[in-house]
Amino acid sequence: MPVRGSAARAAGVRRPAAAAGLVAALLVAGCSGARELPAAPAAPTPSATPPDDPSASPAPPAGRPSTVTIALAGDIHFEGPLAVRLRDPATALAPASHALAAADVAIANLETSVGSGGRPEPGKRYTFSAGPAALTALAAAGLDVAAMANNHAVDFGRARLPSTLRAARRAAGGEPPLAVVGIGADVEQAFAPALVDVDGTVVATVAASVADADPTADPTSQWAAGHARPGTADAMDPQRLLRAVRRADAVADVVVAYLHWGVQGDTCPSPAQRRLAARLVGAGADVVAGSHAHEVQGDGRLDAGYVAYGLGNFAWYSPGPTGVLTLTVRPPTAPAGRARVTDTRWWPATIGPDGLPRADTGSAATASASRRTALRACAGLRAP
Repeated sequence: MPVRGSAARAAGVRRPAAAAGLVAALLVAGCSGARELPAAPAAPTPSATPPDDPSASPAPPAGRPSTVTIALAGDIHFEGPLAVRLRDPATALAPASHALAAADVAIANLETSVGSGGRPEPGKRYTFSAGPAALTALAAAGLDVAAMANNHAVDFGRARLPSTLRAARRAAGGEPPLAVVGIGADVEQAFAPALVDVDGTVVATVAASVADADPTADPTSQWAAGHARPGTADAMDPQRLLRAVRRADAVADVVVAYLHWGVQGDTCPSPAQRRLAARLVGAGADVVAGSHAHEVQGDGRLDAGYVAYGLGNFAWYSPGPTGVLTLTVRPPTAPAGRARVTDTRWWPATIGPDGLPRADTGSAATASASRRTALRACAGLRAP
């Protein structure tokens, strides 16, 4: 069995993604065999919330880590000054690599069409495009999972999608590997989770777009995957997304729902975001995170889950504040238990004129921490 997670980093080896979101039958291989993703239950199964005090919980099963770390970042593209970075994918996001690669699992949103062919969508003010090297760059920077359920993934039309899906399959089998979620050859693949095995603890990531609710955004429903049609995971009707989370919860120890949502330019989540976050936590999501507003929004505890409403831009052609949110998560210790975030760490950074994030220090880091506290208040979330 491959060395994974923290043990892999200690050995100088990058942890592999156990499965990509573009694989029809998702399996997580373990020392005791493989587990297949089950059919969705009709309704979420009630589960007990572990106590707030981590010391009050029983020890995890022998051989499993007591906690896993999950790094979350926002929107990435390779436009403007970032385009030239893809000439050397291995160092394209170098200033931010450490903050991502230090975690057991790192997740971000890739906000661009990937591949070749097709034409810019008529009527769109902004169309983003990158070659398959974009996926190589994300993997080299330490990302394990890239979400592509967003309003720029199909900027060059459905004609490009076959090359997008080929690039995603190659990325999943690359070294280091990268799982791509939120896009697929059909609706089942688009909503399929990426599963990452961290020394026996399975972390699932489901991605979907609900940005069409934002009147300032480009429509995304026209690119939604169907039963025999490639496209993105569209969750304007959240029922399929909720089912996907329940299915992931049945097979994984930790479930992350990464969404493209909210209103561009807003620093506080919309009422629709807050309602959907609560439903996702109720369906079994341990972590709910997202992007699209191009602003950092609040993060904190919501009932049994943890929510980071907006992670802002990360590698982008517009300078501004950004960061990486790293969560320490304790997996469930009993069949009826829930995973729980026990600690958080914010890597404060600022995107410079070159489009790359670099760590804040001194007064800039202090200001970032204060801004985070204020944003949590307007999001209605509790401190961890």
